[in-house]
Amino acid sequence: MSVVVRFAPSPTGGLHIGGVRTALYNYLFARKHKGRFILRIEDTDQTRFVEGAEDYIINSLKWCGIEFNEGVHLGGPCVPYRQSERKELYAGYARQLIESGAGYYAFDTPTELDEMRARLEASGIKSPQYNSITRSTMKNSLTLPQEEVQRRVDAGDPYVIRLKVPRKEEVRFHDEVRGWVVIHSSQVDDKVLMKSDGMPTYHMANVVDDHTMGITHVIRGEEWLSSTPLHVLLYRAFGWEDTMPKFAHLPLILKPEGTGKLSKRDADKFPQFPLAFTDAEGKTYKGFKELGYLPEALINFLALLGWNPGGDEEIMDLDRMTEAFSLERIGKSGTKYDLAKAEWFNQVYLRKRTDEELIEPVKIELQKEGIEIPTDAFLLRFISLMKERVTFLKDFIAQGRYFFETPQVYDEGFKQNKWVPEAPVWMIEIAKQFETVENWQTSELESCLKHWVSKHELSLGKVLPAFRLAITGLGYGPVTFEVAQTIGKTETLLRLNKATEIK
Repeated sequence: MSVVVRFAPSPTGGLHIGGVRTALYNYLFARKHKGRFILRIEDTDQTRFVEGAEDYIINSLKWCGIEFNEGVHLGGPCVPYRQSERKELYAGYARQLIESGAGYYAFDTPTELDEMRARLEASGIKSPQYNSITRSTMKNSLTLPQEEVQRRVDAGDPYVIRLKVPRKEEVRFHDEVRGWVVIHSSQVDDKVLMKSDGMPTYHMANVVDDHTMGITHVIRGEEWLSSTPLHVLLYRAFGWEDTMPKFAHLPLILKPEGTGKLSKRDADKFPQFPLAFTDAEGKTYKGFKELGYLPEALINFLALLGWNPGGDEEIMDLDRMTEAFSLERIGKSGTKYDLAKAEWFNQVYLRKRTDEELIEPVKIELQKEGIEIPTDAFLLRFISLMKERVTFLKDFIAQGRYFFETPQVYDEGFKQNKWVPEAPVWMIEIAKQFETVENWQTSELESCLKHWVSKHELSLGKVLPAFRLAITGLGYGPVTFEVAQTIGKTETLLRLNKATEIK
């Protein structure tokens, strides 16, 4: 059997990072088994539709490196891939359920439904349902004469189509992550399958699409586990139980503190979207891309939020993830959204890139800051000196701005501890010595300064920190002689002489 999986988001807003993980696991599983991966848009709830959300989803997954074989943006043998365009298909299957007796028309008004719930609550039932018991007291095709039902349908009276859930049956299914799950049908209500506007509900469209698209494995979040018994009953009602897909429900992603489900409501506290996203109220949230994360680092981080390849291996590209991936090694327990770990992954992947590969990204960061772009040769030296010290691309400029601009302010704490009263005179003298250096290289500069220190019987431990402050304005960073070689002789002498301004 050829593996076919799908990712089926709703265009109701930004793509949450939990959705990216779900897409990633489906992608890895399809790649592992040389199967097909489908992108389907589940937009049956038109009241929650957000303009531009579909494009946002597609662009986000593209940036992450998650690719599809077919789908709403690619086409394929199962077109259309947007549920709102498959309305007639669902209507036909709904009629099939009516004809087989597995579904029924319900004509109850919203007021009548509210009254039913109120009666049940008054009798002590905490969670009232429209089910195998209460349906006998309601206005539906199971309680009304067939002639009246037909008259109402022909007259265009509002109705929904519900699933007739068996009263005393055991619903069993095997979850690839959690093992066997058993639910009694009395815990499942007669869900609406087709709404009064002729659109299917999620449950109806989901099952019909998975069947008609030949989906073999449904890999989705834990929040859908409670809906699966209903879906199993639908497969039975249609007579599709033998071709029902296997289910795998992924563990929750927990908040960084390790308690509670990660929620979009916390998006202003920590990043949860791949790309920048603006909600319906006009509030914009920065995405991982805008915060400086590399897509390969984000994907590696997400892959290990719930899946363990075995052993201590952590750094894996997509090919290695694909090779190691299996549903059996997905955990049942929730996993903490550890952003410190995400930063570590980003640091590792940033260092894995060659200096040459980082030239263009660093140029973009310079442009953002309005800094004139130097030569590629200059940037290669700069990147080489800074790469092991940064976590994000933006850190190159945040921590190394002094490579491009003469310091105008100096680190106050370092200055108080290391800038001794004699330092201004020292810097002027060192500048005079450096003027004589013809071969402007790190080793020559270091030798020149050490010779001058020795000649004047000074402490290298006092002179070097002051030298660093004069050149960089900071108390940390690459070897100062390397910085001096990179910025050149003229700029180095300018900074040494300017150091007389340091108070």
